[in-house]
This record gives sequence, structure tokens and C-alpha cells, in this order.
Amino acid sequence: MDPLEDYYYLGKIIRLHGYSGSVSAYFDTDEPGEYGELKMVFLKINNMPVPFFIESISMLNNKALIQFEDIHTIEQAERLVQKEIYLPLSELPELMGKKFYYHEIKGFKVIDEQYGEIGKLNQVLEYPNQALMQVMHKDTEVLIPVSDDIIQKVDRKKQEIHVKAPEGLIEIYLGEKGVKS
Repeated sequence: MDPLEDYYYLGKIIRLHGYSGSVSAYFDTDEPGEYGELKMVFLKINNMPVPFFIESISMLNNKALIQFEDIHTIEQAERLVQKEIYLPLSELPELMGKKFYYHEIKGFKVIDEQYGEIGKLNQVLEYPNQALMQVMHKDTEVLIPVSDDIIQKVDRKKQEIHVKAPEGLIEIYLGEKGVKS
């Protein structure tokens, strides 16, 4: 089991700041301001989440200036540079509507407006320019872009994602007959 399975990646400590053990961190998030009140984070050390308590934090865009409790020298802080920062999944802000976290939709049924049920979402593949939903239709992989234009509705109660796939996309994977054959 992955020791970080119940955590999500928030960012990374990128450099020292000043002479009192403060560090600068980059937060890889769309809403960095939501993290300006953090009291504790987990740093990945030897592939394990290790808790670090925060004495003070200030945000500027996606950068955070952090002073950890019990880290007050350059030597102590140097050991933290390039360490990844994690938080427990339970700390994720709840998303509504068509917004979702990739881990929360695994196993959801994907239903296309034209073709009906395609299959279950296996995982979201993250590529530099586009994330793709990997949906399994029987033994065939169908890749659908994660896009506001394509995703029409996310029904968390029914565990369904309703999509309007671009014309011809489903046929590429499933042949001319499509899903409703």
C-alpha cells in the first residue's frame, strides 16, 4: 500500500527564505488563497508523510512563505528544500457541479448524450496539454478529454458523469456501430 494514498499533493518547498529557517513553497493549485490558514502540512520524507506544524504562513499568488515550528536555522531548513507537500484527502475543499477531483470519480459510469452508457471510468490520465478520462467499454479503452465543453453533468449520488463527446470520437474506439449496437 502506498503510504501517501490518503493524501493529495499540494506543492513543493522550492528554496530557503532569509536566515531564520523560513522557506518558500510553490502550491500547485487553482485556489492557493484557500491554504493561507494552514496549521500543519505533511512533507514527503523517505516516501512517508511526516507532519510539520506551521508557525506562520503568508501567500502571494501560488507561492507561500512558511515558517515551521522548531525550524529556526538555515541548516534545519535546508533539509526541507525540494520536499513535496501533502495534505490529507479529508482536507480537500468540496467541489460542486461539474467540478471534481480526479480521485473521486474513479468507478463512475460515463454516459454519452448520443451513445448512452459507455462504461466505467477507470482513471484520469494526466498529460501536459490535456487530461483524459479512461473509460472501459467491455475490454476496449475509450479516452474522453476532461473539458467543460464535454462534461455536461456530474451526478455524485448516482456516480455518473454525463458527457457530450465530440462527433466521431466514440466511433474511433468502438467502430461505426458505437455503444448502442
